[in-house]
Amino acid sequence: MRWPRPSRLALSADRLRDVPEIRLHDTRSGELQPLVPRDGRNVGIYACGPTVYNRIHVGNARPFVVFSWLKRFLEHEGYDVTFVANITDVNDKIYAAAAERGIPSEQLAREMTEHYINDTNLLGLGRPDHEPKASETIDQIIDLIQALIDRGAAYVVEGDVYFRVRADERYGCLSHRDIEQMDQGEGLEGADRKEDPLDFALWKAQKEGEDTAWDAPWGRGRPGWHIECSAMAESLLGVGFEIHGGGSDLVFPHHENEAAQTRLARGAELARIWMHNGMLEARSADGSSEKMAKSVGNIALLADVIEEHGREALLLLFAGAHYRQPIVFSPETLDDAARRARGIREAARRLQDGPSPADMAAHRDAFFAALADDFNTPQALSHLAAWIREANRRDGVGREHLREMLDIFGLADMADPDAGVKPDAEALALLEARDRARAEKNWAEADRLREELRARGWEVRDSASGAELVRAD
Repeated sequence: MRWPRPSRLALSADRLRDVPEIRLHDTRSGELQPLVPRDGRNVGIYACGPTVYNRIHVGNARPFVVFSWLKRFLEHEGYDVTFVANITDVNDKIYAAAAERGIPSEQLAREMTEHYINDTNLLGLGRPDHEPKASETIDQIIDLIQALIDRGAAYVVEGDVYFRVRADERYGCLSHRDIEQMDQGEGLEGADRKEDPLDFALWKAQKEGEDTAWDAPWGRGRPGWHIECSAMAESLLGVGFEIHGGGSDLVFPHHENEAAQTRLARGAELARIWMHNGMLEARSADGSSEKMAKSVGNIALLADVIEEHGREALLLLFAGAHYRQPIVFSPETLDDAARRARGIREAARRLQDGPSPADMAAHRDAFFAALADDFNTPQALSHLAAWIREANRRDGVGREHLREMLDIFGLADMADPDAGVKPDAEALALLEARDRARAEKNWAEADRLREELRARGWEVRDSASGAELVRAD
């Protein structure tokens, strides 16, 4: 399934304005950088996806959501965007999890990839343009490793290949770490074969119990984690593409190593801007918060959260915090987001089809200006709320602006929550019976009929013009 292309309302008659300069926070420079495409209005985005050894939790979904939204916003502003989100289906964690279940690692990766796609489909944001798998990019990975060996930036030891970290004079410029204080997180694996403890694996020789491997010039094995993403990104977006994204937990070592590998193999930077989203923090019983992670054991599976709370609440929870900041994930914060969703739907029910008043466009334009300023979604939501407050004070307001704003978050259907939904004959008969009960002042029967309608999914709204049915939240 391809991306649902956002509505291109930027050129509507009431919105003849200059597109603001889009600035995004670059982790490497620590500053806001203007988005400057290499080629006209074409923008490439690469976001690191999951390692498919288990079902994804709600924290894993945040980068998928953030960079899906960023694509939608940039397309709204007139850019042509190619969004790539990889799937890591070759990894130590997959071997270990498959062995624990007693199944082939390829089978586990295939099953979990299917779960990942199904679970993220529940978000209603469509799919990235490309979702490359490491297992399908082996030739490009081998080519990249060979380029590093040829340039003296990597070396072979007993079928393993390691990257010479000290060969890169700029190593550490992304994570802003002192090179002497770095730990690649590889533990004792390969320690006796490395020239320097800082070096990390590009290729790992096949070990006993590892059932998936490929032939390479230096021996049969499989790629290391970091080289996979460098190769997948380059194969689809080239070198020097516009935006590389992912969670802040990937800055080191993963993204630092990605940048170093491409820098020494190709003599150029992999990406122009490195964007990182904050983590989800689960709130414990004592009120403290800690990063949501499988290793901590405080995860909530994405599919379970959407089933219990709905995608609208989750997406509005994400939108309510700046992408670079952590989000406290708890029943209370989800309830707050659900209340915001109900408020938007209630306001939308009072709107008319058609264009919005031109004098309300300032709120809409401020919404998009906030997104142009380091993708500030909470500020954008405040302007959306201001538009709704203004609409609530008027009669006959069209919903075009609201749909346009909500479309960025994949929530355009909230702008017309009752579209195509009409009460059936039985519901209408119950409403008529309730009206008769009220006329006869039989309040108990009227209340009973109201509750029966609610059980059928309908809310009764009484007004001066009579009662009507709307879909219950």
